[in-house]
This record gives sequence, structure tokens and C-alpha cells, in this order.
Amino acid sequence: MPVNIDILILSYAKSEYLKGLTIQTIDTLIASEDPEKIKFNVLVIESEKSLQPYQFENSTTIYPKEEFGFHKYLNIGINQTNSPYVCLCNNDLIFHKNWASEIVKAMDDDAAMLSATPYCRNFHTQEGFPENAPPLEGYYGVLIGWCIFVKREIFDTIGLLDENFVFWYCDHDYLKTLEKFGVKNSLISSSFVTHLGSESLKNLDENEHNRLTQIPRFYFSYKWHHHSYIRLKLETMLFKLKMLLRKS
Repeated sequence: MPVNIDILILSYAKSEYLKGLTIQTIDTLIASEDPEKIKFNVLVIESEKSLQPYQFENSTTIYPKEEFGFHKYLNIGINQTNSPYVCLCNNDLIFHKNWASEIVKAMDDDAAMLSATPYCRNFHTQEGFPENAPPLEGYYGVLIGWCIFVKREIFDTIGLLDENFVFWYCDHDYLKTLEKFGVKNSLISSSFVTHLGSESLKNLDENEHNRLTQIPRFYFSYKWHHHSYIRLKLETMLFKLKMLLRKS
């Protein structure tokens, strides 16, 4: 029996280029493993509602009615799937041969490893991490937010993802949560997934970019640096006012 892995892909196919990125992500995923050994159950969570009812090939594509939130949409995917392994993915990835089987093997060898990070040659090489080394436990500098591979049981410990984080700081919040609960994350440097680099974010206008990236910073400081709730509300209000004035 093949190992079942749920692949949750957040997509924002508001242009043919961005749609093509999602297609490329799925195509490289499907080609990366022997289907008799690894079965991918691909759920695309699409933000571009005008694309509905389009279905990406080799996937189930859903169009949530809820307003976009990175963690919110991932939680929708987590709740709609049930495989023992889950991978939380951006739509600008290239999956390489045997990436998933390498992580499953590492998790089989270490039952305490509930979260794993594949090796990205565009990131981990620059950070000085060697390829094909033994699993390296860690959070900061090791974990990346665009491809997180977990055992589903991790959510029994850490709960679902904090939906107050809309875009930026999602990976920071996740690693702080792992650290809080003492959950083991390891870099699997024999598992290769290339991140092409925030392609969807590059295509946002300035106001949307600011909304998705700046407001979460205030909440992160409130949650993890123990800033006051009053400070959180004041910072958020002033930021929104600044955006309104910029529009006018």
C-alpha cells in the first residue's frame, strides 16, 4: 500500500502566469514519486474566485467563500483532508525526485520528528547547510514557510494554525509554536524542493502588499513579545489610517 500524503497548495491564479506556476508545482509534484509507493492527494485552495469552477489537473480545487488568510486557508485544507502526512505548500515550488519518500523515511527513523523541512538550493545553500547530511534539528534559519511537511498528529499538540496571521509572520508564528510545545522539526537535506521566490507576492499592488505584510507584525509582537493589547489596536488603527490617507 502506498503512503498517503495530503498536499495543500495555496494558489492565487489571478493571471495566466500565476496559474502556470500552480500547474508547474502540481506537475513536478506528481512526477516526483512512484505512485505505487507514494500517493499524493492534492488539494488546491484557490483565492482567485473568478477562476471557478476550474479544476487544476491531478487535484481537487476549492474556492473558499472566506476572505483570504494564509493560515485560515491552510486550516480549511487541514480540516478537509485526513491522511497521516500533510504538506503545507506555496504554489511556486518545484519538487524533485523522491523528496517526499526521503522525509517519510526520516520520520520513520525518528518518531519524535513531527515537522520536517525539505532542502531548497535557493535558500539553504546560501545559509551554509550541506546537502545529503543527517537530519538537522532546528527552527530559526532551518525552517522555511513555503513547504512544511508534518505528521497530522502534530495538530493534536499545537492545535490549528493561528488565523490572526494573514500572510507575513506565518512561518515565524509556526516555529515559535513548535518551540513553545517542544515539537521537533528537522531539515532533511536529502529531500529537495526548490522555492522560486514569493512570485504571487510580487504581483500584488502596494496597498494589498502592505495589508498582507505589515499588520501581522503588530499581532506577532502582541502575541510573542507580550506587547499590550492597547498597543496592538493603536498600531493597527494608525497603519490603516495611513493607508487611507495614501489612497486619497
